[in-house]
Amino acid sequence: MRQAGRSLPEYRAVRERATLLEITHSPELTAEVTLQPVSRHGVDAAILFSDIVTPLEAIGLDVDIQAGIGPVIAAPVRTARDLRRLRPFEPAADAPWLAEAVRLTCAELSVPLIGFAGGPFTLASYLVEGGPSKTQARAKALMLADPPTWRALLEYLADIALASLTAQVQAGAQAVQVFDSWIGSLSARHYEAHVLPVVRHLFAGLAALGVPRIYFGLGTGHLLEAIGSAGPDAVGLDWRVPLREGLMRLPSGTALQGNLDPVACLAPQPVLEAEVTEMLAGAPARGYVFNLGHGVAPETDPGVLTHIVELVHAHRAAPREVER
Repeated sequence: MRQAGRSLPEYRAVRERATLLEITHSPELTAEVTLQPVSRHGVDAAILFSDIVTPLEAIGLDVDIQAGIGPVIAAPVRTARDLRRLRPFEPAADAPWLAEAVRLTCAELSVPLIGFAGGPFTLASYLVEGGPSKTQARAKALMLADPPTWRALLEYLADIALASLTAQVQAGAQAVQVFDSWIGSLSARHYEAHVLPVVRHLFAGLAALGVPRIYFGLGTGHLLEAIGSAGPDAVGLDWRVPLREGLMRLPSGTALQGNLDPVACLAPQPVLEAEVTEMLAGAPARGYVFNLGHGVAPETDPGVLTHIVELVHAHRAAPREVER
């Protein structure tokens, strides 16, 4: 997952001289940090280093990423009147560093680069709550109490994601991933009524880019059928859903990404190897990207991550019958 850098000493060294937002504003630093896990671990793709709220900061909202807390927004958006403070995100004007970071990164990569953007519900939860929330209570209350304002907010945020990912693909990204991390807090009924239509519109717009489109949310076992109907080419699963179950519940032809429990990286090596082997045994031979089910814990030994990559590559190289 994209937080892999948090466990790397080379990433921590960069953070000693630059804040997260300063890194995202510097194409050179963004490229450096994006490349670090690839250079260290030998993974098969990179994902652009960014933060979910970067476009909101770029259009002038007062956003601060506070250590130990996360993104904090000084003036939350909670009413129809608040929506008037928001303007369209124009990457070339608002975030010229974004495309340049992609170009610099791609020039150094020998593997594909995945573009990154936050999903509409997750961005909305930060905007409405004013920061991280375990329950997204204010956001869900707005969704239920004022559906027109909620829909307008989500459509605006989907447009931001589409504009950002379009700029990234035009600069060289070869796939895109939408992180709608907090949709798992919604019931299936509320997701389908208040979020899914906007997500479908977003993925329809992304289809024009002609690159694979990945959708990820945390705790989404109860939403898989709805997520599959949104139109992604691949779905990221967290550790709660077995891969075989994901295959059965998602539309035929949908690729899977995931889903080793990140805490397995903290277990003794024989336990970790058994977890990786068991997961690979249940994975499809094609249409599958091995990954964690969520972010890397900062205390993870980087050598463990490298060993996981070696295990996966050895499994991939082993002769086996290809599924049809």
